[in-house]
Amino acid sequence: MNPSRCIALCWAVLLYSSPVCLSQADSQPTPEQAALAGLPHYQPQQSVSGTIRLWGHGAPVLDFMRMLVKSWEEGFARYQPGVKFEYDMYGTASAMGALYAGRGDIAILGQEIYPFEVTAFEQVKHYPPVEIEIATGSVDVRNFDFAIGVFVNKKNPLSQMTLDQIDKVFAYHDGGKAMNYETWGQLGLTGEWANKPIHLYGWHEADVFSTLVERNALHGSHKWRCGMKQHAHIHNADGTIYDSGQQILDDLANDPYGMGLSNVRYLKGDAVKPLALGRTAAGPYFQATKATLINRQYPLGRIIPAEIDRVPGQPVEPKVKEFLTYILSREGQQDIVNNGKYLPMQPEAAKRELEKLQ
Repeated sequence: MNPSRCIALCWAVLLYSSPVCLSQADSQPTPEQAALAGLPHYQPQQSVSGTIRLWGHGAPVLDFMRMLVKSWEEGFARYQPGVKFEYDMYGTASAMGALYAGRGDIAILGQEIYPFEVTAFEQVKHYPPVEIEIATGSVDVRNFDFAIGVFVNKKNPLSQMTLDQIDKVFAYHDGGKAMNYETWGQLGLTGEWANKPIHLYGWHEADVFSTLVERNALHGSHKWRCGMKQHAHIHNADGTIYDSGQQILDDLANDPYGMGLSNVRYLKGDAVKPLALGRTAAGPYFQATKATLINRQYPLGRIIPAEIDRVPGQPVEPKVKEFLTYILSREGQQDIVNNGKYLPMQPEAAKRELEKLQ
């Protein structure tokens, strides 16, 4: 080769290749990329055919999961072309009934399953449904299982809280002052804050968010503290909605002694701040981020369940098993990342769910 041409080629490699390599070496994977890297690729265990009937989270006007489910269907078809789908995902409320009535094969819910839905299934089938977690709830995307947070006014010095403290603040208990926190001093604040009352703001007690707090922090109790200001969505004449979560944080912005349950999507400026949450007093404490939700570190994170009907001691129906295995694979979880609303499964959590299908 001509020496001058050789030198030119070498410079071209240095100029055009080196920056790319350095950029790749210095960049850190996103939480989503880190999760995907630990997931297995989909490997069909058998060839299947037939129709899978899907029921669950959706609506005729605002079809929440249609694009994501379509991606799953198209990706799965590359491996299992003999499987077709019937899509009846027009409401979480109808999904479990369709499952135990034999009209559906998979119920993909838009929230964690209610205990009464499990009870209804058991009354018909005489055994419980099998739940397979297939996605992680979002940080702050409306209608996509966003994480629940505890918030205070920015003037409040409190920075963190445990699940037990949430229970003692928001729920009523027999047992007197030790079991019912009504002042900021009971949460460790001193000086002028010690004897100030805690003003509570939350969702209406019949709201699904309240149910989730009851389950995850209040030990299943339905006894909310008297005096908590409860909020519900306000539907305006122009068709817009004043979300309950927004109302809660707007109230907190004007109340230094307030504490509320809401989500970070409704933060405006710095008038209100979220508290870091811990499962125990020893910690660790976490804010709601993509990483802490995917890794199951944040105590009030959410999951998306798929419910199926499996007779105890019997195998999962083959086409259902293969499709759920695909969803929990790297390919299926990549579809979630591409969709940009839910978050992918943490690899160890996905492995546990796959084991339920065996």
